[in-house]
Amino acid sequence: MKKTDKDARKGRFALIVIYGLLFLFSILFIVGAGWALKLSFDLPSSEELIAFDPSLSTVIYDRNGKEIARLFKENRTWVSLEKISPWLIKAVLAAEDDNFYNHRGIDIKGIIRAAWVNLTKKGTFQGGSTITQQLARNLFLSREKTLERKMKEVILAYRMERLYSKDQILEMYLNTVYWGHGTYGIYAASYNYLGKDPLTLTLPEAAMLAGLLPGPEYYTPLRHPDRAKARQSYVLRRMEELGLIASEDVDRALETELSFTQKRQPTLNENPAPYFVSYILFNHLLPKYGPEVVYQGGLKIYTTLDLELQKAAQSAVSKLKSEGALVAIDPNTGEILAMVGGKDFDKSKFNRAVQAYREPGSAFKPIVYTAALSNGIRPVDRALDAPLSFSNGWQPTNYGNKYSGECTLLDALTYSYNTVAVRVAQLIGINEIIETARKMGIESPYLPYDLSIALGSASVTPMELATAYSVFANGGYRIEPFSIKRVVDFRGKTLESKGPNLVSAIDPSIAVSLRSLLMDVVNNGTGRSAKIPDYEVFGKTGTTNEWHDAWFAGGVPGLVCVVYAGHDDHKTLGHGNTGGRVAAPVWKDFMSQAVKIADLQRHFSLAGIIGEKVLQVEICRETGYPASPGCPKGATILLPVDQIPTRNCPYHGDYSSMFLEAYDPNEPKLYLISGDDLLLAEYGMKSPFYASFPRTDEPASKRESFPSPSEIPKPQIVEPKGEPPSEEIKKVPHEPTPEDIEKRYQELLKEYGLVD
Repeated sequence: MKKTDKDARKGRFALIVIYGLLFLFSILFIVGAGWALKLSFDLPSSEELIAFDPSLSTVIYDRNGKEIARLFKENRTWVSLEKISPWLIKAVLAAEDDNFYNHRGIDIKGIIRAAWVNLTKKGTFQGGSTITQQLARNLFLSREKTLERKMKEVILAYRMERLYSKDQILEMYLNTVYWGHGTYGIYAASYNYLGKDPLTLTLPEAAMLAGLLPGPEYYTPLRHPDRAKARQSYVLRRMEELGLIASEDVDRALETELSFTQKRQPTLNENPAPYFVSYILFNHLLPKYGPEVVYQGGLKIYTTLDLELQKAAQSAVSKLKSEGALVAIDPNTGEILAMVGGKDFDKSKFNRAVQAYREPGSAFKPIVYTAALSNGIRPVDRALDAPLSFSNGWQPTNYGNKYSGECTLLDALTYSYNTVAVRVAQLIGINEIIETARKMGIESPYLPYDLSIALGSASVTPMELATAYSVFANGGYRIEPFSIKRVVDFRGKTLESKGPNLVSAIDPSIAVSLRSLLMDVVNNGTGRSAKIPDYEVFGKTGTTNEWHDAWFAGGVPGLVCVVYAGHDDHKTLGHGNTGGRVAAPVWKDFMSQAVKIADLQRHFSLAGIIGEKVLQVEICRETGYPASPGCPKGATILLPVDQIPTRNCPYHGDYSSMFLEAYDPNEPKLYLISGDDLLLAEYGMKSPFYASFPRTDEPASKRESFPSPSEIPKPQIVEPKGEPPSEEIKKVPHEPTPEDIEKRYQELLKEYGLVD
């Protein structure tokens, strides 16, 4: 009786386990079926599969729907199975899918066998995908190795097996599969490797070609003959195992020496924006979709480029005597509107717009002054423009070795005084400058951690500098430059889309204030050659030592542009060839056309900020106070409302304001670094009235016209932060040279099978 009860309990437990497993499998089946059904909605319908044309070209459009380029493979000719050597068909089936004529798209036994071979036989690789799966993947799916993509591959394979005969599937496969070196289809492969018609392929030739399919560039006999021979041997042995050939046939085939040809295929079709097309191909399209989809998938690529602006950009850059680059972006969205990476794409694939890391010189100073303004230093404050000398021998100088003594930061930026920029860097420290540069979009690894960064010794690309200057144009936001708005497949389904991505970088009041200073650079300073009549223009010139590189970076409402000029071998542009003389005229040439092509606004909008956060003020260029009628030089700039001095300039006429009882905390300040006090006798202001102004070098007891020290901000002589450049400090990672880029370009062409 006890035994019977025990058996009964065991039986009940077994039933519970069985029912539990059945329930679990049912749930898994339902979930799996639901997932498969969901995935199937994203795949081509039966009608679309039947109508699919594997020779569809991919078309790249500009922002207005104008065709930029058409990508396709000219070396593809369709051939029927009857015009293909039986040896080739047998070799491909033996190597890729020996059960092809028996399965219904998926071969479970083949998957298990391939896994076993791959685990037990070193140096041997078998794929588990059937020919139908490979065809589905090559024609309709991405290269991503995910479970979702594999499931889609399985679903498509089943669909295709129902719609096409086995011979039709095999024919489609042989005519669309990639054989390496830019070759698609057996017809092109037969001619490009062996120089013969595919119908005349011999057994050893067929085995060699069939062996390429798992990795055409890896097994190519043109570069890796040993690998190709080993793969040929594998295919022949596999054919022998299947009874397709005898062992004697294997031996004879392996002894046969094959002669190969090599034909180079065009890499990029002729187009009006070759650097831009190359940029989107190698930075986005090919890595994401692969050459099969890009060159034969019938994609429609809608880009941000404006063809009319692009033509204007290329025309402007062509006038440079040296090499150069131009990039133009919409500062409100990040859309790349024009890109010229050099004067001749055929001669050099080096895209200087995004690959040339060059020192921007004074074009980097606006970033330094942005960091200063973010740390409470104002354009109306003053510093000393006088010679500097460091213990290690570094002596930064001004252009022409001319110095102005005490000057406002406005003048220091407008006239590009180097010694003031270095002093400002000493006041705020290198960390603040680098952090500000990063916030504004400078991602270069070549930022030196020393004071030379204030003079633009950091190596950046034109694209990075355009990103940073966009912050001034859009009121404080870092944009993410992008080139592709939408990718659509041959069925009209959107594969991806991209829009603006803006992140707050700096305070809006600081951004528009700095922009107003850069407008003064164009109106009164080193950027005068970039003026465009009737348009508000901001910008900054940049020139490196010995005139190696020349820059102009700036913008108008709705458009930011950077122009770089220089030689790839870093030789000089010639004495006196500054950014204002070389780059600014090219910038103006392009922008004068661009404002009309794009129908841009003439004035920057200050809606929501003027009156609330900033005010327009005319200041005395010499003292930083709001200008009095007697001030000889004034400048109209934007200042945060809480930073504007209340009294007018007492130095040039309004002397009564000197004796106001109420102290103004916004009085312009003189910032000095240690040692500057010794230079004041020679470079400081000489006026007796000016001696009564708040100065960081005077003890409070001498400020008899002002309240007690506790009521006055305490600017003091500041201990400098940062080190002068030295050979050790200035060592940075190896910057890519044009030769490096050209080599990498050729490697990418080979990697994606676009050339031999």
